[in-house]
Amino acid sequence: MERRRLGTDGLTTSAIGLGCMGFSQGYGPADDAESLRAIDRALDAGVTLLDTAMSYGQGHNERLLARALATHRDRVELATKFGIVRGENGVRLDGRPEHVREYCDASLSRLGTDVIDLYYLHRADPQVPVAESVGAMAELVKEGKVRHLGLSEVTAQQLEEAAAVHPIAAVQFEWSLLWRQPEEDVVPTARRLGIGLVPYSPLGRGLLTATLGRDQIDSSDFRRSDPRFHGADLERNLAQIEALRAIAAEWGATPGQLALAWLLAQGSDVVPLPGSRSPERVAENAAAAQFVLTEADLQRIEAAAPREAWSGDRTSFAVPVTART
Repeated sequence: MERRRLGTDGLTTSAIGLGCMGFSQGYGPADDAESLRAIDRALDAGVTLLDTAMSYGQGHNERLLARALATHRDRVELATKFGIVRGENGVRLDGRPEHVREYCDASLSRLGTDVIDLYYLHRADPQVPVAESVGAMAELVKEGKVRHLGLSEVTAQQLEEAAAVHPIAAVQFEWSLLWRQPEEDVVPTARRLGIGLVPYSPLGRGLLTATLGRDQIDSSDFRRSDPRFHGADLERNLAQIEALRAIAAEWGATPGQLALAWLLAQGSDVVPLPGSRSPERVAENAAAAQFVLTEADLQRIEAAAPREAWSGDRTSFAVPVTART
């Protein structure tokens, strides 16, 4: 698979990564054995960027990756995150500098590794300036525990503040044909600062695959509360997907592969993170890197399913209201 550069301080990864959250939470019960097979299939398909977080399954996700990578650590770029804390009292955000090292050490232990390739602040703590959190993260780079820094779900202004403290290799945010608001602010700011773009939910939380059954909507915590999956918004979005299905069929691609190829065509600094617990779907997603779209192709997709025709706002779990877009 093609390699892409994220940021300006030397991080390169596969053009398509693997979002691992679904192995532990968010989309109904998961089976560890099947998850491990999916990770193996991703590696076989040339995927090298694996993305997890300390909050996913309250540590389960990182421990699962440790099992999967016991003999493959040198084949991957391992990304994890801190800042969302799950516990008996629910979910809270913590980006306090005095806690950053202990969160990192705990992730290193669960992952069974000596170094994290890409360490993200998962969500900005509204009680702590982003620059202070990043300052503590920069100390981890000096100590050799972390190679590169990233941010997730921050505003353009927070991205500026962070980059003034330490080079930021990547910013992670929701971006897909279904949700394109970041093109107005975060994307241009990141590019001006030389920061790589890592879209999560690049398949619209499954909607863009054109395989999502209505029964699967209510079984997912993340779809159940998302307006885009209900009522008139859903009906309008399904009509858009039918238009994309016809184009994908002409190219011998699935709608999901078309959606990923569209993101890849937005620039060489884009590395999408599709997630799936199915080994077959993981391989299908990775194969999307084979489809190279031309400007004419992009114009056709825009004409068939224009940005303004998609319907519904998103909900992003654990994002403070003041930081939502």
